[in-house]
Amino acid sequence: MSMKLQYKESQRREYLNMTDSIGMKWLEVFRGDTEFYQASYWDLFTRMWKAQTPVRKTDALKFMVGIKSAQTASKYVETAIKKGLILEKDNPDDARSRLLELSSQMKERLDLFFDQAVDHLKSSSRIIESVD
Repeated sequence: MSMKLQYKESQRREYLNMTDSIGMKWLEVFRGDTEFYQASYWDLFTRMWKAQTPVRKTDALKFMVGIKSAQTASKYVETAIKKGLILEKDNPDDARSRLLELSSQMKERLDLFFDQAVDHLKSSSRIIESVD
């Protein structure tokens, strides 16, 4: 059984153009460091940004849904900490856990990234809507 497609090829291509452009902007967030051009880091950083508050380290590890091993997820987080993108501190409410938050520089970079991404989304939306 064949499903009727809702959008034209040019509209689907515009979506891919948008995601390519946003992907390149994501890479700029890390100043060209391709180590962070991975879905796991996308999950980690965007969810930490959305939280807008420090998160428990164990919760941050779970943000990386594609990584099933806590040990592997910890390696990703440690890399981000070493690069100064994430800050780690004591949890004043629970001495057994640690809190993570985005560094102020990383938060600023993500704020700019999301502004640019929304601009691309709006532009692509206009292009997609204009196709008849």
